[in-house]
Amino acid sequence: MTVRAIRGATQLERDERDHLFERTAELVREVLAANEVTTDELVSILFTCTPDLRSDFPAAAAREMGMGDVPLMCSVEIDVAHALPRVVRLMAHVNLDRPRQDIRHVYLHGATVLRKDLAQ
Repeated sequence: MTVRAIRGATQLERDERDHLFERTAELVREVLAANEVTTDELVSILFTCTPDLRSDFPAAAAREMGMGDVPLMCSVEIDVAHALPRVVRLMAHVNLDRPRQDIRHVYLHGATVLRKDLAQ
C-alpha cells in the first residue's frame, strides 16, 4: 500500500465558527468523494489557516464529522503580503493503491484561484 497526499483548500466569507465548520466539512467531504476514499484509508490530515481565521480549529470540524480516530493537526499558514485571505488548506495522507497522477486535489470557493489548474 502506498501513502498518497491529497491537497485541498477553501475560502471563507467571514471568520465565524459555524461558517468555518461548514466550509471545512464541505472541503473534507469533497476531497474524500473526489478520490473515492473512506475514513478507514485516511492516515492523517494536516490543516492550515491563514492568520485571519481564529474562530476555531478546522480539525474540530473534522472531529465533529466523526473523524475522532484520524490524527488531525492544525497550523497557521505563513502570513504573506497580498495572500488570499480567510483560507483553510488541507493535506490528507491516504493509503491508496493508485498512481499519483490519478489523485484529484480539490479547491473550492475563492480558493480556486490558488490552483486554477486543479480547481473543480
